[in-house]
Amino acid sequence: MYQTYTLQDKLKQLTYLLIPILITQLGMYTMVFFNIIMTGQYDSTELAGVAIGSSIWNPIFTGLGGILLAVSPIAAQRFGENKKQGVSSITAHGIYLSIGLGLIIIFLGYLYLDAVLEMMKVDHHVRQTAKEFLLGLSYGIIPLFLFNVLRSFIYALGKTRVVMVVLLFSLPINFLFNYLLIFGNGGFPELGGAGAGYATSITYWLLTSMMILITLRQKPFKGYRVLESLTKFSVSELIEVLKIGVPMGLALFFESAIFAVVTILISKFDMMTVAAYQAAINVMVFIYMIPLSISMAQTVLIGYEIGSGRLRDAKAYAWIGIYLSLIIAFVGGLAVIFFRYEIAGLYLHNPKVIEIMVGFLSFALFFMVADALQAAALGALRGYQDVIISFLMTLIGYWLICLPLGYFLAQSTKLGAIGYWLGLTVGLFAVGIVLVVRLHIIQKKQQRSSGKTEPILAVQ
Repeated sequence: MYQTYTLQDKLKQLTYLLIPILITQLGMYTMVFFNIIMTGQYDSTELAGVAIGSSIWNPIFTGLGGILLAVSPIAAQRFGENKKQGVSSITAHGIYLSIGLGLIIIFLGYLYLDAVLEMMKVDHHVRQTAKEFLLGLSYGIIPLFLFNVLRSFIYALGKTRVVMVVLLFSLPINFLFNYLLIFGNGGFPELGGAGAGYATSITYWLLTSMMILITLRQKPFKGYRVLESLTKFSVSELIEVLKIGVPMGLALFFESAIFAVVTILISKFDMMTVAAYQAAINVMVFIYMIPLSISMAQTVLIGYEIGSGRLRDAKAYAWIGIYLSLIIAFVGGLAVIFFRYEIAGLYLHNPKVIEIMVGFLSFALFFMVADALQAAALGALRGYQDVIISFLMTLIGYWLICLPLGYFLAQSTKLGAIGYWLGLTVGLFAVGIVLVVRLHIIQKKQQRSSGKTEPILAVQ
């Protein structure tokens, strides 16, 4: 990363970071796609087990994995301050935390997984498949968390293409082991849905091994001597990661949880509505990868500029990211509305289900703009390390606006399941607006304190 002076230069640097992050996010999404598609080709009952296992795992990974993403804004700020040892130290403590969190999840899974699955009133074979899938996945939890830390370290230095290349290299490996372990090809055991879990774990080990080698041997990463910093444990450094990371992780957890709850509530309608809703959400999630990636790039650039004492540039990156996200969401939303029948036809074949999905997609423009606004504003605030207040804002928006409003519209009006969709949209708009206001307040505080030697970061 480098200092920029014009809008064109800032857009160029943001794009340089953004595109590899986007491809990486899509690559990780593709792994999930491989699991679902290939297990579905094997057996529909096994697919149900993998889906249930994924529904248990995803909020856990989103929440706890989000804690580790705190390494990115902290390390980026220290990189901007030219504190090389500080970057190494915060990364090393992220590694400590990733191993600790991984061991805790494995231990809690050993104690409570059976009880959780018993609570889900599903067929015994489906429940057993979910358990075996999660067991296979558990062998990859620690390397996955390590990958998140090393990815955050590399992102903080602005070298996002490195992670993209590693991820793209691992995708064929993931596909191969899914093919071998799900179907029992090439002399490998036929594991069905469980094979998807083991294939994913093998991929995570491969990913992390490559990231470790890059960190140790490739410039500029090897110059930071991250592994040497592991010998210098500091409680204060660990607390700094947790202070920023825990609110980030909780925000991500509650965001993913609200969609899971809405899915459960919509399941009370007929199965055609559930299928249409799931397909519509899949479309939204796919397009959401763009503002999400912009958000991640914003976090790094803003942290770097603040560390360098360039508050005006940090402010510029914050608003460029927000405007860019809104423009992309607006264009994407219009495209979805215009081609909604064609898009629905790609997912579904039943005319009645297609009509229901089209009903959801008719509101795509508002949903996508709302989601992009809150994602970009949240990414900017994370760059300023303002996480606690912004977390509380998202918590209130998701659970006190989205859910109650959606439930009211679905149950008390003729909108039906679309009421939940509108509730999510209004709630996301509300969250986005208050986060933008919060961002403006933080930037005003930064401006007032700009006469000081060290920039004051809002962490309250």
